[in-house]
Amino acid sequence: MIGKVITGKSFSGCIRYVVQKQDATILDAAGVRIQESNQMINDFNLQRKYNPNLGKAVGHIVLSWSANDTAKLDDQVMVDLAKEYLQRMKIKDTQYLVVKHNDREHPHLHIVYNRVDNNGKTISDNFQKQRNVQVAKELTLKHGFYLSSGKEQVKRQQLRGADKVKYELFDAIRSASKKAKSIDELKLVLVKNGIVTHLKYKGNTKEVQGISFSKGEYKFKGSEIDRSLSYARLVLAIEQQRQHNLEKRLADQLREAIRNNEQEKEVSQQPERKTYLKPAPETHYLKTALSAGKQVFGALLANMPEEEDTPEVKRRKRKQQEQSQGISR
Repeated sequence: MIGKVITGKSFSGCIRYVVQKQDATILDAAGVRIQESNQMINDFNLQRKYNPNLGKAVGHIVLSWSANDTAKLDDQVMVDLAKEYLQRMKIKDTQYLVVKHNDREHPHLHIVYNRVDNNGKTISDNFQKQRNVQVAKELTLKHGFYLSSGKEQVKRQQLRGADKVKYELFDAIRSASKKAKSIDELKLVLVKNGIVTHLKYKGNTKEVQGISFSKGEYKFKGSEIDRSLSYARLVLAIEQQRQHNLEKRLADQLREAIRNNEQEKEVSQQPERKTYLKPAPETHYLKTALSAGKQVFGALLANMPEEEDTPEVKRRKRKQQEQSQGISR
């Protein structure tokens, strides 16, 4: 369950939108006639005259539930929830109108109330948007309604006006804060998307107290967009993201070094490859040449004549014979 708080100046425009919507159903009312739109408008404006100085006397609230809660929400349950919501919001003793719309896939209703109460006093809207968030959450938990995980589940295409800009800011700031290394760098990234960052300082010092963001005609405090976008939480988130990126980079470098070291070990543990020179293969022509040479050389030896017994040869033979017999001259 979520609530949307709006203040305005014209009961006529607000009531015609709420009541004359196709398939609109009036569920409950207090202090106004509900037969015709003009009667409702006149009744609201009549009480408004008790406090003519209040410019924005129109209170308009939209209560929406998830489509998951449709089975839990009949007309009476929605009326009871609207009354409980108004009581917790401290909107009491005044005129109101509760109207259900059926133009969306999720259940939702509109509450129109007079900020000039039955005694002519003003119903304050101070901190009303913050209180709305708290009350909607309390009712969601109390009645067991579906609780979404966050703004990521909201359908942006159905938003209009300030709500649309608020979610655009949320998405842009969350995305930029994951890349920026400081608030100054965040400001530079956002300004490229048409978003201006405003820092609030304490007195005349340089101590930052808060942060706001503006786009077009709309300006919101960071905490109004989302509690995670306050100055302190943004600074913390940016520092944590910077530290995470640093640790991731170091981890990647370490993994790369380990992988390179393992590859070097694999190479060093492989057996050394020895290369041996192989003898040149014998060709057919070489074999033929060697065989022919051997035959020629053998024939030459066989046909070589023995030494003739010349006087010199005879002396050499006799000398060898005498030496073998141990005779010396």
